[in-house]
Amino acid sequence: MTLLPRLFLFLLAACSTHAAVVRMEVLERSDMGTTGYEQIVGRLHFEIDPALPGNAIIADVSLAPVNAAGKVSFSSDLRLLKPKDAAHSNGAAWVEIPNRGGKAGLSDWIVKQGFTVLNVGWEFDVPAQPGKMSIKVPSARNKDGSAIRGVVSATFTPDKPADEQTLTDLTNYPPVNVEGPESRLIVRTRMAYPGGAEIPRKEWSLQGDRLHLEGGFKPGKTYEIFYLAEAPPLAGLGYAAIRDAVAWLKHDESSLAPVKHAYAFGSSQCGRFLRDFVYLGFNTDEQDRLTLDGVMSHVAGAGRLVLNQRWSTPRAVAGFYTASYPFADTAQADPASGHSEGLLENSRVKHPPKIFYTNTAAEYWGAGRVAALTHTTPDGAKDISFQENVRSYFFAGTQHGASGFPPTAQAKGAPLANPVNASAVVTALRLAMHRWVTEGIAPPPSVYPKLADGTLIPVAEVRFPTIPGMGDPRLLKAGGRVRNPQWADGAGEGQELPLLVPQVDADGNDIAGIRMPDVAVPLGTATGWVFRPASMGSPLEPVLLRGTWVPFSATREQREAAHDPRPALAERYASREAYLSQVKNVLQKLISQRLLSEQDLEPQLRQAGDRWDWVMHQPAQ
Repeated sequence: MTLLPRLFLFLLAACSTHAAVVRMEVLERSDMGTTGYEQIVGRLHFEIDPALPGNAIIADVSLAPVNAAGKVSFSSDLRLLKPKDAAHSNGAAWVEIPNRGGKAGLSDWIVKQGFTVLNVGWEFDVPAQPGKMSIKVPSARNKDGSAIRGVVSATFTPDKPADEQTLTDLTNYPPVNVEGPESRLIVRTRMAYPGGAEIPRKEWSLQGDRLHLEGGFKPGKTYEIFYLAEAPPLAGLGYAAIRDAVAWLKHDESSLAPVKHAYAFGSSQCGRFLRDFVYLGFNTDEQDRLTLDGVMSHVAGAGRLVLNQRWSTPRAVAGFYTASYPFADTAQADPASGHSEGLLENSRVKHPPKIFYTNTAAEYWGAGRVAALTHTTPDGAKDISFQENVRSYFFAGTQHGASGFPPTAQAKGAPLANPVNASAVVTALRLAMHRWVTEGIAPPPSVYPKLADGTLIPVAEVRFPTIPGMGDPRLLKAGGRVRNPQWADGAGEGQELPLLVPQVDADGNDIAGIRMPDVAVPLGTATGWVFRPASMGSPLEPVLLRGTWVPFSATREQREAAHDPRPALAERYASREAYLSQVKNVLQKLISQRLLSEQDLEPQLRQAGDRWDWVMHQPAQ
């Protein structure tokens, strides 16, 4: 490892009228083992012209302090992973959007293909911890120089009794006057809907970011705290940081890893970031060039990140606080607001990238992600088509992130977490994105449920079987729309969102989508929803973004004793070998569809065998 002296190595970006990266600090360079890659850690310094149309969209940018040149300054953490030998580079980079400050690893497929990996801090509220990536941005002030004040809020739903709660979402917003009239605490029984009962002020106190309640917080109840804060950060500069870092990497003479193409991958929070990034026009840089050639928005549903507004809290889980109109890429007339626009069809979008949307069942079912609205009209009444530059892939029977195996329950007596894992498909699609951009080879066709063929239905029409301990998913709701700050009227804020979900087969497994062997040749029922265990309170409320896996009984006698309507394993498969033969057929079909690689066959078969063995040795319920 080579550590540079504390004086740092300063690399000056090429000067131009709209040069956004003005300085690069290299803090560390080190080899990545025997991979042939090196890691470069440093910091990018930016300056942007707040008057440019592509920057004027940033919330409060006109109230930011400026330097002598009239520019707004900010800086971001940087991490590059690149082949040491430029001859081994394939000329393309994956921009891995950091999730709450996290960093991307160096996968085998990255090394084999010769991709460069770029991480850039974009989130102002990441805790100051070693290795975490963040952005430093200025705060907005009133025109007369005085501090801007406003009310901030945060919600939380405890899983167990507690007298105190740490307000992690509001760490960057210390209260100005806790005893002021703006300070309120409310409690409600439904997390998806605003409002609730006021808790008397004398019963709670706030010291720093620690909230105390006399009598304690009740598990399963949703609480929302409000208080006065000041000095809102320009959170939307996070979009400019990604835009301008990519422009630097691709076009600037001082780039430390010059590439011709760049694709961004963002999961969950970061998938929502990318949907908003494109919607707000940041895929056009200050030189009027395409920023990202490709975007892969993973497990974002129809949500976008509530970042580009005053008092943003991007680190929040944002349960039921993600989906604002527009939901789809193409312009759709909205009966609730009267507006008509799309993520890609609006006046800001000049350079739309190639896009992959990848979603699990959890984004259709819960947390207000309403993934179906990416491919239906805003009222959920009709299917709509994606544009030629867009593909959408639904992973049947999956939760927001697959659990490990063997799976465990969230609480005693609760169903198991969902282990169905489509990560191998995600890798195959990432390689397909590269070939689409560089070779013009069209990726696999979109795979998602549709109203027209009955594989997408209103939640009230789902034919879920009566499985012991599962509850009735038809009780679930999507919540209301979030305010879109780009529209003065909020674009239908609060309007009830339609909840359209994938239809299921007799076992309760999703019919449509990319069906991994765990779903196509099932050992149990896999869902993208699950109710809270009784021990965690509010058992008719969902666990955000989680699903469940309920294995089949091994024998008919066991399932009948459990009053389980689903056929047992012995009634489905003649033997372990017969089961694995069916699994192999499914895998070969996925390979032929270019959704898996040939190298995935044996590992997937071994996984299926291990899961069969585990289920067959579970005690009868």
